[in-house]
Amino acid sequence: MSENLWAWVLFNLFVLAMLAVDLGIFHRKAHEVKMKEALTWSAVWIVLALMFNAWVYYSRGPQAGLEFFTGYLIEKALSVDNVFVFLLIFTYFRVPAAYQHRVLFWGILGALVMRAIFIAAGVVLIQKFHWIIYVFGAFLVITGIKMALAKDKEIHPERNPVLRLFRRWVPVTEQYEGERFFVLRDGRRWATPLFVTLLLVETTDVIFAVDSIPAILAITQDAYIVYTSNVFAILGLRALYFALAGFMKLFHYVHYGLSLILVFVGVKMLLADVYKIPIAWSLAFIAAVLVVSVALSLLWPKKENRAEIHDAQG
Repeated sequence: MSENLWAWVLFNLFVLAMLAVDLGIFHRKAHEVKMKEALTWSAVWIVLALMFNAWVYYSRGPQAGLEFFTGYLIEKALSVDNVFVFLLIFTYFRVPAAYQHRVLFWGILGALVMRAIFIAAGVVLIQKFHWIIYVFGAFLVITGIKMALAKDKEIHPERNPVLRLFRRWVPVTEQYEGERFFVLRDGRRWATPLFVTLLLVETTDVIFAVDSIPAILAITQDAYIVYTSNVFAILGLRALYFALAGFMKLFHYVHYGLSLILVFVGVKMLLADVYKIPIAWSLAFIAAVLVVSVALSLLWPKKENRAEIHDAQG
């Protein structure tokens, strides 16, 4: 029990240390994150996740190692949808490139807390009410089908109930005030558009968590593996955004690949008491879907994207 507790404590201390290094050293001053920096940080987070995966493999066994890697791959794949929505939000609010990292930093910090709550609730529900696994499974199948049939995403912040309530109680400045979230005017605290953007990022992440947490619970109900794989995927999300934001619309088939993955893990949950699909098979299927969807996007691009692909290749 003490070893398990120490594993949780040490992991969370590591996360806090990395976040402190990120914000306190590398991003003390607001600046636009360029492609090279984004790719470097993306590689750093992936390497750290794989190193942790190796530790899980050797300390907890091959099964746990495969479960972590499969869960990490699922969360990493689903985070591609987050990247697309972040891009739409930043475009809608015309957030200056120099301030986008600050929004994502605090947004992801809030996401870590919310994901921990969702994971704890999900694990407890499955342990106490086993039948809930069928509810999760059906939900994922329906979500995957809806995602495949859905048209291009649109963001309508004015319809967000959280933002509407917030604007009713807190005044919002018309212009950005540097990288500040709040300013004082005539003795009254005003929120800036940057905080409104952050609030929208946080509320949309709750929606993503509703999809992603049941998906990883289909792989394992080990709370430590679910939590750590989720955290590593989220920590790499900022770098992934800056690396992929300019190319997101080129990978138009990835959307359907993610839909298929959600349907697959939903079916895996529904069949849990009849037939347990081996983790290795799940990992192979998910990896194959991602590779094929990316390849199809590049081989058969949308007409309006062909010129961009030629530019990127040039």
